[in-house]
Amino acid sequence: MTEHASPEPAEPTGRIVLLTTSHRVAPGLLSWSAWQTLHAADRVLCADPGHPQLPYLREAGVEVTHAVPDAHELVEACAGGATVVVLPSGEGDQRLTDGLARLAGSGRVAMPDLELLPGSYDLPGARLLDLVQVMDRVRRECPWTSAQTHEALVKYAMEEAYELVEAIEAGDREELREELGDVLLQVFFHARIAQEHADEPFSIDDVAGDLVDKLIRRHPHVFGDARAETPEDVKAHWQATKAVEKRRASVTDGVPVAQPGLALAAKLAGRARTGGIAVELPRGEGVGYELLELAARAEAQGVDPETALRAAARVYRDAIRAAEGADA
Repeated sequence: MTEHASPEPAEPTGRIVLLTTSHRVAPGLLSWSAWQTLHAADRVLCADPGHPQLPYLREAGVEVTHAVPDAHELVEACAGGATVVVLPSGEGDQRLTDGLARLAGSGRVAMPDLELLPGSYDLPGARLLDLVQVMDRVRRECPWTSAQTHEALVKYAMEEAYELVEAIEAGDREELREELGDVLLQVFFHARIAQEHADEPFSIDDVAGDLVDKLIRRHPHVFGDARAETPEDVKAHWQATKAVEKRRASVTDGVPVAQPGLALAAKLAGRARTGGIAVELPRGEGVGYELLELAARAEAQGVDPETALRAAARVYRDAIRAAEGADA
């Protein structure tokens, strides 16, 4: 009986770990799995000598080698089962990952295990940090943007707000996303201009901080001990807190008279109604008084007259277009 020799075990092929980090998270704040992998690695390579993580890795006792390996060199470095961690650093990353993909697809090379390990993740809202940086640079370097003032931008704020309303009413999700961005740009633009005020500067962080404080104050049923079982309860909390904050002499204080007429009329009627102010609508001749009465009636019924009129106007517009098509 012939004995067959046992096949020799294949040599371990090792492991390549691409450790990615977010530039929006403070360097050194890495996940526990990232730190474990770094400490256990046989080699840690980084092509960028100015990589923001390097000082923190060295402080933690992780030895990092400055190297720009290609795919072949990286595979060879894993010979014998070694684990090699690579800190990607921008433009060279695509070349390396493409090279590894070609080697793996060739079938001619025993490939190490390949792993993409996120070392830090963006928190919700992280892209707003990018927006701060981009807005700052555009303000400094763009001839048009650097010349703008709060007053010069008013018309754009109004236009973007109306375009947002149109996207919402049209139900267009793609347009909604874009128009929200345009409105957000106006907020960041005005806040960036406000930083330059000689006597009373403030930043986007001040704006956001004030808003956070306001939301917490006006939601005592969320952040405090108050109770709210219905939307009406929530509105009552909001109005009561707002009244204390503003200390207004009249329920009409703070109502912007520059807003569209129907919205203005409905707002005034709503303030009078919720404030318990018994006042009759003024009577007079003309369409204005009729519209005032309609707006007040709509508000009392929980209908936004501006929205209702726009909906009716869109139906009218479509009828006009249909008539034009029939005549063509």
